[in-house]
Amino acid sequence: MNLYARELADTLVVEVGEDRIDAACAIQFKDAMRELAGRAGTRVLIDMSRVRFLDSSGLGAVVAVMKLLGPDRRLELAGLTPAVDKVFRLTRMDSVFLIHADLPAGLREAG
Repeated sequence: MNLYARELADTLVVEVGEDRIDAACAIQFKDAMRELAGRAGTRVLIDMSRVRFLDSSGLGAVVAVMKLLGPDRRLELAGLTPAVDKVFRLTRMDSVFLIHADLPAGLREAG
């Protein structure tokens, strides 16, 4: 599972470098996020702009990461592709997560 993380102020930005989060890799995603979350500030933002497919196992892994962070830390999502956005809307998880159309300007990598 390719995840690329950088810290900016109190935010850990994690870019998913895969085109799928499904049953085949959901456990690796969750384990990698658990490791990264240990160094996170109060906010974790996952850039999912490369993810083209997310199944119920992948959605469960994202929810597990939110639970792992606990009540004092926020998990936000950014850059959902149309197919992934549809999964969040159909399951009403779009009302659980703060979802940004793109990475907020202050969190984009310079360069």
